[in-house]
Amino acid sequence: MNFAFSEEQEELRRFVRQFMEEKSPETAVRDLMATDNGYDPDVWKQMAEQLGLQSLIIPEEYGGQGFGYIELVVVLEEMGRALLCAPFFSSVVLAANTLLHSDDEAAKKELLSEIASGASIATVAFTESNGRWDSEGIAMEAVESDGSWHVSGTKMFVLDGHVADIVIVAANTPQGVSLFWCRGDGVSRSVLSTMDQTRKQARLEFDNTPVQLLGEIGSGWKTLERVLDLAAVALAAEQVGGAQMCLEASVDYAKTRMQFGRPIGSFQAIKHKCADMLLEVESAKSAAYYAGWCASELNDELPSTACLAKAYCSEAYFNAASENIQIHGGIGFTWEHPAHLYFKRAKSSELLFGDPAYHRELLAQRIGF
Repeated sequence: MNFAFSEEQEELRRFVRQFMEEKSPETAVRDLMATDNGYDPDVWKQMAEQLGLQSLIIPEEYGGQGFGYIELVVVLEEMGRALLCAPFFSSVVLAANTLLHSDDEAAKKELLSEIASGASIATVAFTESNGRWDSEGIAMEAVESDGSWHVSGTKMFVLDGHVADIVIVAANTPQGVSLFWCRGDGVSRSVLSTMDQTRKQARLEFDNTPVQLLGEIGSGWKTLERVLDLAAVALAAEQVGGAQMCLEASVDYAKTRMQFGRPIGSFQAIKHKCADMLLEVESAKSAAYYAGWCASELNDELPSTACLAKAYCSEAYFNAASENIQIHGGIGFTWEHPAHLYFKRAKSSELLFGDPAYHRELLAQRIGF
């Protein structure tokens, strides 16, 4: 398998990295963390109009560019590197993928163009107060009356749910878990106080809220299972970008920080830390890139590689973020230093969609252990 990116994909990486360096420096990240919305509408508009990022994997027939998952992996890696504060993951990775795999042509035509243009922010709400990521954790019920559907209950940890214009929600029906969608202004929502404020999460309250069925009744979990695999691959790519940034910051500091008249990078303990980080980061890249290829092909290996990539990249990122703090010594523990921003993102990403132990168990079930 050739893991080399094409010239066009590398050019995309250069454009996105330049944009992230200009629009998502540490100062901007800190400013946006302190806001309720958690993103800059002007930057969101530029992402859509100048780079076309929101439309990247949406087919041309729905107003998108029709690129594949490999290009999305490239973009997400750069976003993870810059700790971008924007509802991209929720809109593109979760909501757009859910629509694309729902087999609901009417909903695709109505909603995907809004996402592609950046005019609407979208998200998927399926996790509840129990914090489970599987179908057994969905307790919300959908009720049909006179041909219309309504849902009541609470959804938790909804990415960007507080600013979403379109909310796709999973609920139980007599035929099984089904997907529905509604406009966000009909939902009561509040921002959650979480450790990682670079990625906002919300609590959504549904009170007999009218919703529209998305796809076939009872097919919701089959769609969500595929979307969660794709989301795990996308998150792994984002984690690789963050881990690479931690590695680079550690090596740069080790080269310039002097102790006893020598750069600290010349000491064996620091050398070993950096070498171990490099090995883990490079291995994480291989896992994420191969999983990205499986996602682009939607082949039979995707369920397995998604679990492997999410488990390994989660641990690699968290270890890199932890070692980055250790190598920076006392300043690495301070609020003023960016190391803790990556540490918190690494921890929240490790838990998002299930921790490494969850994905290893899921892998074992899928391969018949």
